[in-house]
Amino acid sequence: MKARVTVVDKGSPYRVQVLDRALGILDVLAREGSGIALVEISTQLGLHKSTVHRLLRVLERHRVVIKDSQNGRYRLGFRLFELGSQAIEQLDIRERAQPYLKNLVLQTGETAHICILDHGEMLSVANVESVRTIRTPSTVGRRTPAHCTAVGKALLAFLTDGELEDFIKKNPLKGYTGKTITSATALKAQIESVRERGYAIDDEEIEEGLRCIGAPIWDYSRSVIASMSIAGPAFRIKKEKIPALAEFVVRAARQLSAELGHQETLKIRRKPA
Repeated sequence: MKARVTVVDKGSPYRVQVLDRALGILDVLAREGSGIALVEISTQLGLHKSTVHRLLRVLERHRVVIKDSQNGRYRLGFRLFELGSQAIEQLDIRERAQPYLKNLVLQTGETAHICILDHGEMLSVANVESVRTIRTPSTVGRRTPAHCTAVGKALLAFLTDGELEDFIKKNPLKGYTGKTITSATALKAQIESVRERGYAIDDEEIEEGLRCIGAPIWDYSRSVIASMSIAGPAFRIKKEKIPALAEFVVRAARQLSAELGHQETLKIRRKPA
């Protein structure tokens, strides 16, 4: 039996209101993982019970919402999982990152790239090079250490404490320049700074004369899945310019995160243990 469809004028404010209320119900259910009663949903949204009931029946019909037959409480349905899985499969961070990387290069004048953590190293998956004559080259597929790069520290800072400890045990903190962090204590101290300010700095730690600024990229589950950075010569990325340049990097990373489904919170928090 086919569901009855009510035809409503596309410009009708009623149609928009119905969608808004239905999404509001989903938000409430998302916060109440163990299920919630109709009257509680009605109270939280400030809607009449009959209105909420009608919307819940439609959402049930489409398997977006499930009603527990024993206690009458509602929770999110598996249809959302199916849709979410399909959406994730369609996400390609490399393709989606390009507009943000290009804009970041225009704003800062420096090479921009995105890396993921792979077997203890940072793997470059997307990049846009600066157009300046003296620039930092970037190659997709290039691997760099995590402990002494801005992209690496930006990502390590938001692992769980256990994951960070595991990383340090499995990956020797090799020195590359006189400024490279080579002790676990020093790395943890710097990571705390990254957590506080929201971005990481490579101050000639992997290569003399090179400075980088990196920020984390979050996904829909509020986990850090990658990091974005700019890299350039130290004579251009002067220390006094870092805070201003970091604002561009952090903003671009957050914009890409939003496109990947991340919802910004008041304060950046680490992935829960």
